[in-house]
Amino acid sequence: MPSRKFADGEVVMGRWPGSVLYYEVQVTSYDDVAHLYTVKYKDGTELALKESDIRSQSSFKHRKSQSSSSSPSRRSSSRSRSRSRSPGRPAKGRRRSASQSREHKDDKKKTIQETSLALPVLVWFKPSENNTKRYNGEPESTEKNATSCIILEQKLKPDLEIKRVLEQYSLRSRKDDKKKEEIYSEKKTFVAVKPIEKVPTKTKELEFGGRIGTFMLIFLLPATVFYLLLLCKQDDPSLLNFPPLPALESLWDGRVFGVILLWFLLQAAFYLLPIGKVVEGLPLSSGRKLQYRINGFYAFILTAAVIGVLLYFQFELHYLYDHLMQFAVSAAAFSVALSIYLYARSLKAPEEELAPGGNSGYFIYDFFTGHELNPRIGSFDLKYFCELRPGLIGWVVINLAMLLAEMKIHNLSVPSLSMILVNSFQLLYVVDALWNEEAVLTTMDITHDGFGFMLAFGDLVWVPFVYSLQAFYLVGHPTTITWPVAAAITVLNCIGYYIFRSANSQKNNFRRNPADPKLANLKFIPTATGKGLLVTGWWGFVRHPNYLGDIIMALAWSLPCGFNHILPYFYVIYFICLLVHREARDEHHCKQKYGLAWERYCQRVPYRIFPYIY
Repeated sequence: MPSRKFADGEVVMGRWPGSVLYYEVQVTSYDDVAHLYTVKYKDGTELALKESDIRSQSSFKHRKSQSSSSSPSRRSSSRSRSRSRSPGRPAKGRRRSASQSREHKDDKKKTIQETSLALPVLVWFKPSENNTKRYNGEPESTEKNATSCIILEQKLKPDLEIKRVLEQYSLRSRKDDKKKEEIYSEKKTFVAVKPIEKVPTKTKELEFGGRIGTFMLIFLLPATVFYLLLLCKQDDPSLLNFPPLPALESLWDGRVFGVILLWFLLQAAFYLLPIGKVVEGLPLSSGRKLQYRINGFYAFILTAAVIGVLLYFQFELHYLYDHLMQFAVSAAAFSVALSIYLYARSLKAPEEELAPGGNSGYFIYDFFTGHELNPRIGSFDLKYFCELRPGLIGWVVINLAMLLAEMKIHNLSVPSLSMILVNSFQLLYVVDALWNEEAVLTTMDITHDGFGFMLAFGDLVWVPFVYSLQAFYLVGHPTTITWPVAAAITVLNCIGYYIFRSANSQKNNFRRNPADPKLANLKFIPTATGKGLLVTGWWGFVRHPNYLGDIIMALAWSLPCGFNHILPYFYVIYFICLLVHREARDEHHCKQKYGLAWERYCQRVPYRIFPYIY
């Protein structure tokens, strides 16, 4: 076992991955398994570096002094040659001898090596207010911001640093002008950055209460779902009125489990249909991009056709209402079996395919959060499929079953106004998610979280059976509302939906293509990762405007149920708690990822979710 060379807290010179530039960094920790040092740059960026990419400051200064003492003579010889001939292409009819050409190339390489070694001391990027640019496709004209832009590009695009050095020392590249224009397009200020390849390290910061918390959640989440469903069928659905426990044998029905399995396979078949476009996801830590077929909306249309056929042949869909508890138990059993399979297969997954948040080495924690980031069977992406298909579309089917059950139980020719509002609002939410399916590829569920019990249970059980709680409640506890009240609730839902959709669209479009002319009016703060933090539009209003829209819509979904009981508002309370947790996690993640740029963003946008409140 090799011993570590650098101690925690030691200030050293770390090479920026993919470049020859060295920067002053501080060692924060060392991974004995991967033999990697976690270092922190001055702008707050943390990276894992190999020992070969780190040098002591003394050795760096020694190399710098050597290059300084030897460089003047070489630079003078380079200047003397430049007087006799242009550094560009020789004039027509003039030829160099082979020896002269080789000598010129050798001197040129030496000059580049010397200047690139001394350059890092001068290229520290320190964000300031002047770095906040209006995204109009061109850098600001001031000299200070132009210098900052060059410095940022040198740090973020190490593969182009040789071109920068050549231009700085009046040495022209012999490559085609066309290729140079492609690299330095005048219409692009925000350039794409090749992802830094990093070997995943062990998860050190555990969420959800660590091993004990995740162990308890594995039992608490299913218990909560069953408790809410039992409570909804009570005449008095007060939270303190604990419902009697049903017999265990009444909770399981093999036919119901067969329906759950058939539903999952049906949605999988729709997912595999060769319809819809194929897009690439965001780059993984290895730089690879996975491909995804966008056909969720088509799957919804096909599902609606199947349901329509069943209703035409007099299939009683309200069977779901009569056996909802059994369906929930079967779905929970299926999610547990899927989670076990996911963890078992993750043990054989390559290290670079593990989730950054689910690689702690603790069985319970990794089982809960998900050990593998993108588990796939061929081209079938299990996490992406479960994110939007079986549970989200199943939510709409359950709502429809509740509507039909209400009409049958209460002998109604048409559904109640409250039931129509709940079904309509939530149908809009689901259709929007499927229509904008591509946007889910930029969420943390896809890019950061592994696929384990948390997402499997959440997608397949929590979403369809808890999110349909208002419709289930209205079947046994009908609520009458007037048309003016219904109109006011509809306006509230539209406001929440507008905030939710426009904020998510801004974020997704900016992540996909910052140079889009439609985004020319947006301002952003550049970061060391190559991404920008929006400080105008919805994201300049609060830090998480999409969460604000979510909460407003959740309130609109519950208001048609009246105020007799708090049970229909459980979803609102849960949603606020969930989003506050996500917001805290996002804050921590962004602070680590963006460093000082995130601190500047928080100063510009002080409110997190609720303006002037929180």
